[in-house]
Amino acid sequence: MARINLLPWRAERRKQREREFYLMLGAAAVAAIVAFGAAMLWMDARIENQNGRNTFLQEEIKKVDKQIEEIKELDKTKSRLLTRKQVIEQLQANRSQMVHLFDELVRTIPEGVRLTQIKQSNDTLTLEGVAQSNASVASYMRNLEASKWMGRADLKKTEAKRDEKRMPYVFSLDVKLRKPADAENAEDAGSVPADAVTPATAAPAAPAAPKPPAPAATHAQGEAP
Repeated sequence: MARINLLPWRAERRKQREREFYLMLGAAAVAAIVAFGAAMLWMDARIENQNGRNTFLQEEIKKVDKQIEEIKELDKTKSRLLTRKQVIEQLQANRSQMVHLFDELVRTIPEGVRLTQIKQSNDTLTLEGVAQSNASVASYMRNLEASKWMGRADLKKTEAKRDEKRMPYVFSLDVKLRKPADAENAEDAGSVPADAVTPATAAPAAPAAPKPPAPAATHAQGEAP
């Protein structure tokens, strides 16, 4: 016996397609959710990895900053040690300078000049005193400039005092000091100024030429024998 489907086939087919559509839609939704979850997991892993790298870099930066601070402290210590070394070397080089300076002050001061105050600032020596005349001050300056331990002398002031008759002039001058090495080299050279040549070191004078003999006296004519 033949079976006859009396239901509307179009409605049944439509329902079948709707079921298939919903199944595909659900599968797509599930696939989208799975893909979104996988992407989120991958992004979380990437973020966690980058955070780990950032933490490592921050720790390394802190170590480098600490090393930089230590290097700066070492540089400061090095600078202080170099400064001390320079001071010690300068003191070592200048240990005999004051002795020579006082000796030169005694040697160079002329008659009619008296010092009242001596001040030193680095390589400049300030001398203040009284003198009989401006010529005495000028002579003193020349003696200072001729010294091996002193250099150029600059006159700061010179003025007359009315209440002092013996030494009426007050002066002040600055003298540049020579470096100990230069002064010692000048001493080793043994240069002697022209006006300081002694008779022992001076060249012997040439012998005087003999005088011609005086002519014999002649007798006047008519003189009695």
